[in-house]
Amino acid sequence: LIVDDAAFMRMSIKMTIEKHGFEVVGEAENGKVALEKYLELRPDIVTMDITMPEMSGIDALKAIMKADPSAIVIMVSAMGQELLVKEAILSGAKSFVVKPFTEDTLIKALDKFK
Repeated sequence: LIVDDAAFMRMSIKMTIEKHGFEVVGEAENGKVALEKYLELRPDIVTMDITMPEMSGIDALKAIMKADPSAIVIMVSAMGQELLVKEAILSGAKSFVVKPFTEDTLIKALDKFK
């Protein structure tokens, strides 16, 4: 499940991970939709932006972890959000990738949880 409020970023992540054999089962443009889709689709891995409208990635992460403590959520955030990244890890995120990321960095983060 790919979660980001920017359509171009969702498309970029989707193209990158599909090229490396991952299947994208859904996309969400904010944390609220992410939670709904997570509960519906039960994806193996979620890539989650932090700063989004309606519900932040941190709040969505907390809600997903409450619903499924074994969820694998990888935060994908812009540089300069170190405090939020720390909060995300403490809230259950398994890893984080800093935007802008290289294809290699994203795939290495996902490969850990194949």
